[in-house]
Amino acid sequence: MNTRIEPKKVHQGKNIKRLREMLGVKQDTLATELNITQATMSKLEAKEEIDKNTLEKVAQILKIPVEAIENFNDEGALNFVANTFHSQDLHDTSVGFTFNFNPIDKIVELYSEKEALYERMIKEKNELIEKLLSK
Repeated sequence: MNTRIEPKKVHQGKNIKRLREMLGVKQDTLATELNITQATMSKLEAKEEIDKNTLEKVAQILKIPVEAIENFNDEGALNFVANTFHSQDLHDTSVGFTFNFNPIDKIVELYSEKEALYERMIKEKNELIEKLLSK
């Protein structure tokens, strides 16, 4: 009876997805940095094995070692995240994304957009009423 347990095969695409999510990077942002579409990025994350060149590009963009993608597992996840957050400047914008934003600024931005939309709707409504009254 063979009781030897085979090591679990690493799914590199799932590892990219998990690491990307842990680092707060959106799929479309990573796709843009790789010069591919979001659909292609989704397919990449579904692949069990990914070519070394692509792994290196992803690792460089996420600022992680290639080995993190190749060998990532549940046991090492917490250590990796802890070490990453202590060793990286999370506000580095050199690759086109940031990890933090001010929620108040976002609320003000959304409110301003809503206000502008409301003003356009009122203007269009007034123009329509004027057209109807002039007939």
